[in-house]
Amino acid sequence: MAAFSYRGLNGAGESVTGVLEGATAGAVADLLFGSGITPLEIKPAPARALKKKDSDGEGFKLFGPKIEHVDILLFTRQLYTLMKAGVPIMRALAGLQESSINPAMKSVLGQLRESLDSGRELSMSMARHPRVFSPFYLAMVRVGEMTGRLEEVLIRLFDHMEFERFMREQVKSALRYPSFVIMAMGVAMFVVNIWVIPAFSKVFSGFGAELPLMTRILMGFSDFMLNWWHALIGIIVGAGLAFRYWTSTKQGRYRWDKAKMRIPIAGKIVQKATLARFARSFALASRSGVPVIQALTTVAQTVDNEYIATKVEQMRNQVERGESVLRAAITAEAFTPVVLQMIAVGEESGSLDEMMEEISGMYQSEVEYELKTLAQQIEPILIVMLGAMVLVLALGIFLPLWDMGSVAMGQK
Repeated sequence: MAAFSYRGLNGAGESVTGVLEGATAGAVADLLFGSGITPLEIKPAPARALKKKDSDGEGFKLFGPKIEHVDILLFTRQLYTLMKAGVPIMRALAGLQESSINPAMKSVLGQLRESLDSGRELSMSMARHPRVFSPFYLAMVRVGEMTGRLEEVLIRLFDHMEFERFMREQVKSALRYPSFVIMAMGVAMFVVNIWVIPAFSKVFSGFGAELPLMTRILMGFSDFMLNWWHALIGIIVGAGLAFRYWTSTKQGRYRWDKAKMRIPIAGKIVQKATLARFARSFALASRSGVPVIQALTTVAQTVDNEYIATKVEQMRNQVERGESVLRAAITAEAFTPVVLQMIAVGEESGSLDEMMEEISGMYQSEVEYELKTLAQQIEPILIVMLGAMVLVLALGIFLPLWDMGSVAMGQK
């Protein structure tokens, strides 16, 4: 992401300046609005400005400790507990800084204390660390400050982040076995093509007869790997770098995020998990007192899917023009009829946040079920792939041996 320098006014009307990271100037403006700063000027900043900002102590060094999701999770829970117990925020941050075992997090907490000591609000202080605190996190903290319900917002943020962590861990756990099997098949193919097939090729070359088609294909592929292995590695690395660059662009990320939701088996899990994240984030923002339009703006930055984020932004634009949330959701074409019906009931009864929470729970239950059965769904595919590999090797290697045995038997 690019660096942008900004100049704006805080809630007290004081002029503030700084440097933030963002995909576009508009994204930086949304971040500033979420932290309570009205931007007056946003312009690209030189790269050295961001490097200097990072060197001030955020701890993002190449080989140094970094702030992980679990660090922010623990910080949120501990800060909620201390504030609920009546501990002043400055003393709470001091205690958390002393007890933190992550040097990077300790440094950030120290900077938060310095910023608060100079008269800034907590959300504004956190906004100076965009790599640590997401725009959604900042928006929620800002709402908690404005409504005087910061403790309640913090515990809701903790539950939300715990949900995010649970989803990621479930996906990793479900994909561990299939990934291991695929890697084992890849290693087996490598060993067979580098050592096994060349040994059989020497035997087959003495036959003096035309070899079966499958055998010639295997021998040709093995020769290609032996003679052009460097080119093959270059193609794989180049394709990986090209894909990474493509997905780093806005259009590429949009197309990939849309395509991966159509992948068999895994696609529906990705889609349901993304929609669960959207519904839960919207419910949290709505319950915390965030207006619908602002809630949709901040939620679009948290779904971690450019395709769904675009749909949410379209919903926001329609709501701005006076459309209902239901009509905007129908136009977005991203929800099932059951979800649309629940949104309609929530809008009619004035309990849209509760319905969104129900939608999140429904999607979460479906995702949990899909993840539990993911290995069972993938196992037949892996068995077919393994069987096909064994069949190809058997046909390619044993058919010539069978022909040779038949000839020898005929000569007798």
